[in-house]
Amino acid sequence: MLGIIIGVAAVIAGVSLGTGAKEQVEKSVASLGQNIITVFSGNFQRGGFGRGAGSTPNLTREDFEALRREVTGIAGVSPEVRTFTTVAFGSANQQTQVLGVGEDYLAARSWSAQTGQNFTEADVRGGNKVCLMGTTTAKTLFGEGVDPVGQTVRIKGGPYQVVGWLESKGANTFGSDQDDVVLVPWSSAQKRLTGETMFRSFTVSAESPAVMTDVQNQISELLRQRHKIQPPREDDFTVRNQQELAEIATRTSRVMTVIIAAIAGISLLVGGIGIMNIMLVSVTERTREIGIRLAVGGRGADVMWQFLAEAILLSLAGGAMGIGLGIWSSKIVTEFSEFPTLVSPTSIVIAFSVSAAIGIVFGFFPALKAAQLDPIEALRYE
Repeated sequence: MLGIIIGVAAVIAGVSLGTGAKEQVEKSVASLGQNIITVFSGNFQRGGFGRGAGSTPNLTREDFEALRREVTGIAGVSPEVRTFTTVAFGSANQQTQVLGVGEDYLAARSWSAQTGQNFTEADVRGGNKVCLMGTTTAKTLFGEGVDPVGQTVRIKGGPYQVVGWLESKGANTFGSDQDDVVLVPWSSAQKRLTGETMFRSFTVSAESPAVMTDVQNQISELLRQRHKIQPPREDDFTVRNQQELAEIATRTSRVMTVIIAAIAGISLLVGGIGIMNIMLVSVTERTREIGIRLAVGGRGADVMWQFLAEAILLSLAGGAMGIGLGIWSSKIVTEFSEFPTLVSPTSIVIAFSVSAAIGIVFGFFPALKAAQLDPIEALRYE
């Protein structure tokens, strides 16, 4: 039974880890906003990022203006300028991500300020020294629950006034804290923080899910024209929607789930072989009992069903205990590692069904052997 218990528990725990990771990714992708399409500089190749996609900026301000002007079905578009630098207030300081964005960024990301307000188009146009602060950064610099709006912080040594305190977003798809961030106008980030003149990515919000594919196609066609890309040349940009980003992010969790399930399957197979061996030994040890049953009128089918029922009972008992161990293990993992797990009813049904099938398959041969014993020979057996 031990092999069955371990195998079933491993199946349930492994699938719960994979399902929990998948749900966490879906929540993180949903936190990106509604109907989001992301345009990256560089090109993705199969299996990862090709040519350092997103690391070498090649998207221009003219590309940004063209997207706003020529692509229909867009609710908002914002360029992104990323840098990590020191943000300080008084004697407190923190190395954090500073993200240069446009005035449409918060609406596209379905993000709002719990106090204060978003910076304006005039702030972006003028490159003003204003910023929005995430909850994690604000907590580090100002303390728990202190409203930073109206304060002046130093970003890379320059003064920036905090005009908004952002609501908490939590971790993103890749596990990074989205609240450990400071948002500034992209024009200010380029001029004062990075010195770059190009963008690494654009965040585009479509008006509805129905137009996302059309908007994505329009963006790709427009950028090909602007970057003078003709077949067979590859695009020097990548356009991804939320579903595609979720697919990339969940690929690892799916591989992990398959590997764990395969290992658990091997354990179940070993457990089934163990049950078969035990039942064969049982047939040998109970040969005289079988002979007596057959001699007093028992049929071979009766003997076969007796041993088959015993094998199935062993498997089902092991499966039931394995289910309990698997659920308990999942809860322990969540409690001590804070890794999300989600026990799927489907995985429980499958694991229990497999344990029953193992009892039938591996118990059939010993049961058949017992049923085919000759009563005379069985009674003579010492």
